[in-house]
Amino acid sequence: MRRKTFDALAVGAGLVMTALLLVAGGLLAWGHSFVTNEVHTQLAAEKIVFPANNSPAIKAPEFAAMHQYAGQLMTTGAQAEVYADHFTANHLKEIGGGKTYAQPSAQSLANPKNATLAARLQTVFRGETLRGLLLNAYGFATMGQVVMVAAIAAFVGAGLMLILSVLGIWHLRRATPEAEVFPKLAPRAQPNAA
Repeated sequence: MRRKTFDALAVGAGLVMTALLLVAGGLLAWGHSFVTNEVHTQLAAEKIVFPANNSPAIKAPEFAAMHQYAGQLMTTGAQAEVYADHFTANHLKEIGGGKTYAQPSAQSLANPKNATLAARLQTVFRGETLRGLLLNAYGFATMGQVVMVAAIAAFVGAGLMLILSVLGIWHLRRATPEAEVFPKLAPRAQPNAA
């Protein structure tokens, strides 16, 4: 194969890859922005505020992670994860006696007239629901961060492909018309037997 033909094909493929990586990077960056805005908007609408540092609600050692966001409005996935795992979960352990929702639910079904058990079950259910919703927000926020890393990787890849394509154009202009990609494999003219 002629060197100029190979270089032209490589440059064309490099430019196509550059365009594809730029489009992918743009879509990934948009995805990150969309997810981040949705998580922020939905959490801010709930108006959940972390207890103040001096609040007895977070005085115990198991609430230590809460202090980093003390007094703040919850607006990020990281805040939602801390609230779910270090505030709501600790209160649920206390209310439910360390049992999951399914365990007191079975007890309540076995004792349908026990109002105290039914009230505790409703509280645990609501707490587990809130915890699940907050952890979903955390999960989406984490996916948004991963998407941003992928967008950056796509833009870096596009930049590298563009540089390689420019170098390919430079090499294409320097190659002689008769140059071969693999000169030892190129067919050689046989001397005429006279």
